[in-house]
Amino acid sequence: MSTGALARVVRGAGARRAARAAEHCDMCRAPVAATHRHMLDTAHGEMLCVCVPCTLLFEQQAASNGHFRLVPRRRVRLAPLSTESLGVPVGLAFFVPDADGGVEAHFPGPAGPAQAEVDAAAWRRLGEEHPELAALEPGVQALLVNTVRGQQHHWIVPLDDCFRLVALVRQEWRGLSGGGRVWPEVERFFTELTEDD
Repeated sequence: MSTGALARVVRGAGARRAARAAEHCDMCRAPVAATHRHMLDTAHGEMLCVCVPCTLLFEQQAASNGHFRLVPRRRVRLAPLSTESLGVPVGLAFFVPDADGGVEAHFPGPAGPAQAEVDAAAWRRLGEEHPELAALEPGVQALLVNTVRGQQHHWIVPLDDCFRLVALVRQEWRGLSGGGRVWPEVERFFTELTEDD
């Protein structure tokens, strides 16, 4: 085989690998842009990538029969609030309300997020003190808090932001306390969040 032919084979294999690695819509398999929307598969708790046509289709709740929920884009920076009454043992957590009024706390860590149920009465009291929490869309938005090392980040965010944070913590965590890389990366994650209505 000539050098030119070998180069074409190598380039072709690379192009095929890149094409396989490109993201596709998890509903219809169409290619999706680098910045695309996500949908929560409520039956399996999985985040799905969706293309623009599927986004438009599933903006209407009736299209999914409650099985798929389009994740909103809305982000809101909140004034610092205390989550001590919720029994949160760590400074990095997100809280996801469900349609039945319950709330689950998630704590990103090296093995993925640990979970705990939040006392419903404590959550209601927090909501009375901070009425903006009433705007959280059950299952697809979260209260995201970072008070690690004196930080004061409090946000209402789409659930896919929380998934990104979980992946970042898993990737960067070293040793028992996280090591020297994870906390600067977590801080960068929060400083790069922008409000988006």
